[in-house]
Amino acid sequence: MSGARPRGAARLGGRASSLCITRISNSPGSMNVALRRTMSLQQFLAWEERQALRFEFDGFQPVAMTGGTAAHSAIQRNILHALTGRLRGKPCQPYGSDLKIEVVGRIRYPDAFVVCTPAAPRQTVITDPVVVFEVLSDGTANTDLVEKNAEYRTAPSIQRYIILEQTHAAAIAFVRKGEDWITEIVAGDDAVLRLPEIGIEVPLAEIYADVELTGTPPEDDDNLAESSGDDRARNSSGA
Repeated sequence: MSGARPRGAARLGGRASSLCITRISNSPGSMNVALRRTMSLQQFLAWEERQALRFEFDGFQPVAMTGGTAAHSAIQRNILHALTGRLRGKPCQPYGSDLKIEVVGRIRYPDAFVVCTPAAPRQTVITDPVVVFEVLSDGTANTDLVEKNAEYRTAPSIQRYIILEQTHAAAIAFVRKGEDWITEIVAGDDAVLRLPEIGIEVPLAEIYADVELTGTPPEDDDNLAESSGDDRARNSSGA
């Protein structure tokens, strides 16, 4: 996802990488540049309205959003296309990263999300997303797997948080079941991403259509869990 701050990480089906905790990185894998400012959520929202660029808010300071890769953009396009076609005319509607969400006093721009309450035409902040999608990147793995995972678990409206790999067809879904927040692995060209909270299913192959996958798919779900740092994600989520 574009804009999550880098700070160490693991990735789905790939090697772990360690990044500087300063939150400022010029490496090719970095997807953001952080600005060192401390402000309240209300101050941030008023400040961001005056900016030409988009910013996330980590609870303390703004984090500038920058561009992603062609694969990232294609996967985001595909998931939005799949959601839009299946949800047309229904109460639940998908949105992309032009619209922000507020969770536990923080502002995020997910790659895609679904909300099941009507949004006003001029509304800029959504507070009750139901399903959230992020596309994993080298510079955002720790943020997506650990930090945002913890935030989204705390937000009662969010029932499912899906992290999509961009080097091969694979996803980790964090799912709310009662008081639990459990992990599900979805991998392989024949796999189906089930979204019962919004009443649809999407073949994983559709999400990765026309995307050049550069990674080697894991041989099985156990290998995927090990290589993705899933144990770390489980610990952070309490699953």
